[in-house]
Amino acid sequence: MARSSILRIDSVLARSGNSRTQHFDGVRNGTYPPPISIGNGGRAKGWLEDEVDAINAARAAGYSDAELRDLVARLVGARQAKAAAIIESALTTPPRAA
Repeated sequence: MARSSILRIDSVLARSGNSRTQHFDGVRNGTYPPPISIGNGGRAKGWLEDEVDAINAARAAGYSDAELRDLVARLVGARQAKAAAIIESALTTPPRAA
């Protein structure tokens, strides 16, 4: 399973070409995934790189807003399963010899 980096807002905006306002409008209307908390008392937020890439690819493919909302719902819904798979892999991978 591919691992996904966490992108901060400036990186997300650079990849999408959107303004900050356009980006957060998309989060509010469901055409862009919501951020995840990355610490600092819940104030620090980021976006999963594979989700950002999927949305950008869908936009390039001409997805409608309804299709984007469906994609976002599926991406967000898959977060728990992806996290569980990565955690399980980390717990079952034998340590490398030095």
